[in-house]
Amino acid sequence: MIGATSAGQPSTGPRRLRAAMVGGGQGAFIGAVHRHAMALDGRFELVAGALSSQPDRALESGRALGLAAHRTHGSWQALLAHELCLPADERVELVVIVTPNHVHYEVAKAFAESGFHVVCDKPLVHTSAQAAELERIARERGIVFAVTYNYIGYPMVIQAREMVRAGQLGEIRRVVVEYHQGWLATRAESEGNKQADWRTDPARSGIAGAMGDIGSHAENLATTVTGLDIEAISADLHTFIPGRRLDDDASMLLRFSGGARGVLMCSQVATGCENDLRLRVYGSEGSISWRQESPNELEFLPREGPRQLLTRGSPWLAEASRRATRLPSGHPEAFIEAFANIYVAVADAIQADPAQRVAGAERGYADVSDGARGVRFIEAAVASSRSEQKWWPLRQ
Repeated sequence: MIGATSAGQPSTGPRRLRAAMVGGGQGAFIGAVHRHAMALDGRFELVAGALSSQPDRALESGRALGLAAHRTHGSWQALLAHELCLPADERVELVVIVTPNHVHYEVAKAFAESGFHVVCDKPLVHTSAQAAELERIARERGIVFAVTYNYIGYPMVIQAREMVRAGQLGEIRRVVVEYHQGWLATRAESEGNKQADWRTDPARSGIAGAMGDIGSHAENLATTVTGLDIEAISADLHTFIPGRRLDDDASMLLRFSGGARGVLMCSQVATGCENDLRLRVYGSEGSISWRQESPNELEFLPREGPRQLLTRGSPWLAEASRRATRLPSGHPEAFIEAFANIYVAVADAIQADPAQRVAGAERGYADVSDGARGVRFIEAAVASSRSEQKWWPLRQ
């Protein structure tokens, strides 16, 4: 089990990595999620930060988290400059970027160019040109660069991926992925909702709303589990709430490498829905179905044989799925633990010999190239929706 230690006993595993955080201060949702996930397995120590774009709030947030005063900064530029002045064995090794989307590129570029490892929230950046630049820098500097598509950290998502790779579903024919929320069913951005305010603002969120925010999660989940690339899409992005400047609902048809077909749907105006992310994969020999709101279960329907309900922590699951669990079966594990699995994989990669870092599905996290693919997917979705062209190709 990941990070398992006896009660009350200190971990004897690898030393904790020194980390800094940009964004995620008081009033921010996702910053606290990242901090809890980083702390869960004792692989990281948050020692520095620039936790808000407002200097006073950044300093206050740092004090509230117990950061040393001299490593709590009012801007990310001050944070970077101070860390670079420290001896190598004192400075942070990793920066975690949990700001609104429009800040990602500048911060990630500056830290990556300075040789720091990076964990960045999704979507990675606003444009594919920015994404390509970050790919280049990460490759040339030899750093670990992760993008937190956290749903691929669920043990039963890992199990689904392993079943596809093992051929248990046969030839993949159809993929259906959907992510429905209802929190933007009213004009929440005009009602003082901080999250709604920036996520519906093109200057901060980017060219897409629901498609960029949760549709990108759906794309990453489908491609990670199936191992297939999306080659072309036919998209319909729509805005239901009057006055909203970005899409809040989207549907699209998918064409995958290898001939599979699929459907992707996402909405943030699906009234009554909370975080209803679902994936169904249909093959020639069987199908699987997973739902994020029941994350510890995976339904397997073989072509011949009874329907099976696989549960997290069971001894007959794939080794990769078992490694990603902490508690015995029957004890729920969920969102924070899935995030923590991403961070464990990042820590393993940072502390590995660079020549021995694994690639692909075995890596355990989405890297900068996966994040760049997500940006190209968002751009293609917007372009397809605006075009009369039936199928819009995706540049890989």
